[in-house]
Amino acid sequence: MSDLIDVPRGLNGVVAAETTISDVDGDAGVYHYRGFSAVDLARTRSFEDVWHLLVVGELPDAVTRAAFAARVSSAQADPTLPELVAAVTARTDQPLAALRAVWTLAASARSSAPLYDLAPAGRLDEAITFAAVAPLALAPGSPSGRGVVADYLERVTGREPGEEHVRALSAYLVAAMDHGFNASTFTARVIASTGADMASCLSGALGALAGPLHGGAPARALDSLDRAGDDPAAWIAGELAAGRRLMGFGHAVYRTSDPRSELLRGVAERLGGDRVAQALAFQREAERHLAERRPERPLHANVEFYAAVVMEQCGIPRAMFTPTFALARTIGWTAHVLEQAVDPKIIRPAARYVGPLFGG
Repeated sequence: MSDLIDVPRGLNGVVAAETTISDVDGDAGVYHYRGFSAVDLARTRSFEDVWHLLVVGELPDAVTRAAFAARVSSAQADPTLPELVAAVTARTDQPLAALRAVWTLAASARSSAPLYDLAPAGRLDEAITFAAVAPLALAPGSPSGRGVVADYLERVTGREPGEEHVRALSAYLVAAMDHGFNASTFTARVIASTGADMASCLSGALGALAGPLHGGAPARALDSLDRAGDDPAAWIAGELAAGRRLMGFGHAVYRTSDPRSELLRGVAERLGGDRVAQALAFQREAERHLAERRPERPLHANVEFYAAVVMEQCGIPRAMFTPTFALARTIGWTAHVLEQAVDPKIIRPAARYVGPLFGG
């Protein structure tokens, strides 16, 4: 096939589609959602406001905010949902597996149609409904009406959260909602390009997120802090000498500091505590060692590093770090699925065959 085009390994730098949802400038170290600084939104807006921005296309005013909240509450009040969640969680204690199963069962219960067969209003309804299901599948319980973040945090920790912890977790969730064509988002778009139903798109994306090189890094970053103890320099030097990577450092896109990490570092510093002080010392030593090894491209702390610290300070157990990331990223996935569903062209790249010759 002489018309094949060689592309970089991992598709790095390849433009696969156009989007109006978010943009990442890795050289400048900035990213935005629909023209609004994602970092500013994380500091000033609620989870629900930014959810509305991504899937509806604009920040809500007071009237649309109330209408959107009612729509989310209605989806979460579906009388079949508690039974579905209970049936699934009785058979697995793995939150991501539970979420995949609940999405699948909910799609069956709703008789969800393929996106190809739905009008835009129907697709939006599916997007909001399945995103609203996510926090209840990941942390079962009844919503109290205080908002997605406060409710989720209380169910995960087993206690009523303080306002500072709600704000801290909200900042993380908003900052993590979307980030260009990452592996899970691209997976969601590939599935959406086939015209499949919303649950299939989200389940595929969740499978990609479950990988330790994508959504599994926050817990591993915290493991590094535990192992390093009070002497991060010696531990870091040993890891790098052994050829092992430091989880929570470096990013495929950013050539400068990760703005999400800078945001969450500030959140962590406001929460305070010994763990935060340890993380700050670890970051200094890690970045120093990495710069010495690769002065041409210093690697900085990425979002997973301080996300782990913030989630721990909020009382979220380590096993719930990746599920909490999934809760945030579900919003971005639904927005991308809606956008991809408008394009009738299926995503179908080619592969270059390098195996044995036919008939040889």
